Amino acid sequence: MTFQEKSLSRIAAFLLFAASASLHAQVAAPVITDAWVKPTVPGGSVSGGYMSIKSAKPLKLVKAESTAAGLVEIHSMSMKDNVMEMKAIDAIDIPAGKTVELKPGGLHVMLMKITRSINAGDSVPLVLTFEGADKKPLVVKVNATARDRAAPAPAK
Repeated sequence: MTFQEKSLSRIAAFLLFAASASLHAQVAAPVITDAWVKPTVPGGSVSGGYMSIKSAKPLKLVKAESTAAGLVEIHSMSMKDNVMEMKAIDAIDIPAGKTVELKPGGLHVMLMKITRSINAGDSVPLVLTFEGADKKPLVVKVNATARDRAAPAPAK
């Protein structure tokens, strides 16, 4: 095999590997639907982010960020002895093939130190970081629409 044939063979192998890796990454990304946040109250500095997350493979949501807030945490909320308990958690498990709902009164993304008021209809960018069994980060960008809890999701 000539030097040129070896070079072409290596390039072809690299391109095949790169295409395969790209396809694998695309297939592995979770599907995020109905992403929304609560509008802030006048002078308020907090909001909650909600959505449905489904993945073909098991993942964990390990981090959330937003340019709309100085601090973003993953939270759980529950009622205990008629008292609401809200706390930051390290991760949310996303089992393969199951939809996990982030919703008021349960798991959610907590936006704190809001940088500007959030009004109904505003688009709020969220950056969600997931990890699979390999612990490699998988970053998904989402635009959440600000709406009241009772408002229907926008038509797609």
